[in-house]
Amino acid sequence: MSTQKIQSALLSVYHKEGLEPIVRLLHQQGVQLYSTGGTRDFIAGLNIPVTAVESVTGYPSILGGRVKTLHPKIFGGILSRREDAGDQQQIREFDIPPIDLVLVDLYPFEDTVASGAAEEDIIEKIDIGGISLIRAAAKNYRDVLVVASREKYRNLEQLLQEKSGFTDLADRKLFAAYAFSVTSHYDSAIFGYFNAGHSVDAFRLSLSGSRKLRYGENPHQQGWFHGDLEAMFEQLNGKELSYNNLVDVDAAVMLINEFAGDTAFAIIKHTNACGVATGADAREAYLKALSADPVSAFGGVIATNQEINLAVAEELNKLFFEVLIAPSFRPEALQLLSSRKNRILLTRKHTALPHKMIKTLLNGVISQDKDDRTETVADLRTVTEREPDEAEKRSLVFAAKIAKHTKSNTIVLAREGQLLSSGVGQTSRVDALKQAIEKARSFGFDLNGSVMASDAFFPFPDCVEIARGVGISAVVQPGGSVRDADSIRYCNASGMAMVFTGIRHFRH
Repeated sequence: MSTQKIQSALLSVYHKEGLEPIVRLLHQQGVQLYSTGGTRDFIAGLNIPVTAVESVTGYPSILGGRVKTLHPKIFGGILSRREDAGDQQQIREFDIPPIDLVLVDLYPFEDTVASGAAEEDIIEKIDIGGISLIRAAAKNYRDVLVVASREKYRNLEQLLQEKSGFTDLADRKLFAAYAFSVTSHYDSAIFGYFNAGHSVDAFRLSLSGSRKLRYGENPHQQGWFHGDLEAMFEQLNGKELSYNNLVDVDAAVMLINEFAGDTAFAIIKHTNACGVATGADAREAYLKALSADPVSAFGGVIATNQEINLAVAEELNKLFFEVLIAPSFRPEALQLLSSRKNRILLTRKHTALPHKMIKTLLNGVISQDKDDRTETVADLRTVTEREPDEAEKRSLVFAAKIAKHTKSNTIVLAREGQLLSSGVGQTSRVDALKQAIEKARSFGFDLNGSVMASDAFFPFPDCVEIARGVGISAVVQPGGSVRDADSIRYCNASGMAMVFTGIRHFRH
């Protein structure tokens, strides 16, 4: 049956917000309502007639509410094929009422897990009846409309209003597709909870919500973002975020997270930092960050952990950039920065970020824990005769944070609170260092007294030799090479300080 009138509906929902308009519409359109438990009480409280499921099945809700709708008289009414003579004969024989609409909102399993609830409470939030109702109705979409979550309450309300209680096959199939999206996501979340220790050799990932991007990394590639971006940011101005914007926004957010407690700015280009600095105030931090490489900053993505005031906005407004991320904007600053209609301005919300990294590779995916290790002064182990002074230690920690978020092989040159330059993505560490030195010099930086950070160990002493030649005074690296002693020996002979962290930070 392509087009059909909804004559009966079964409602069983956890969240009641937004339900009232639907119930009233269904009642106005002469729909027979069936319900149970709290949903039935809600409907009755609106003074709208509702038939208890228990009066249809002849069984009460049992086992503490675990079994309410699991009965042939309910599932027969959902799964019966309206144009199958055999089905219809059995419906009449067993006095099973047909059900044309199933409206369900599942127990909030993920929210319960996230709340830190006890395991017995989490288990009780695994919906059994609701998930079964959704699957049954979605399977029989040719005859039944299924609404599988509160996110679709409004869609249903609009459908009922626009079509006066009628639905067509396209409507029902679209709602069924969403319903199976809901059930698959729900089951993946439950599997993830039970398989937290990876005892079952399987991979499941489910994200709700998708947005089609203008294109992918290049114009001939299609791109999508899967997830809830609105939970992360509020966009105040500008064009739609592109695939490449999002990649750089991710890099900017991860880097600025390293500087909690400081007033910091980071400028990102192609996922690498071309400017990072801390300062006494936001304006100072931005100008220091920009000075590291004002050429690469053109068209970049900028992030800060401070509110954007007018003084900072006036400096930012002099630069063409793609995206600016901040906790908040003063009204006058927002007005100024919004003068360019395509400039993307984002306020960042407090959102938990995943602790796993996932990437497609060959004919599968690889996953790993996120690199959440960040070294502090306490993690620096001096291996040379000279110990770095306090200012050098702070500079070394600062440089190491940046190196952690830079493409390997990388060398970062810095002094306290400011990136001077970096060599990124080189096939040799020597090339990375030479690139960093040349870049620093091109922007007028004196490297005397600066420090050097490396994302991995030095296999030979050549890097410390080159570094000393340009005035670098202290070095931080993971250590672990069979030739560590060669680098240490050279540093001792030349008066350099070197510290090991014991932690490598490759980034490919």
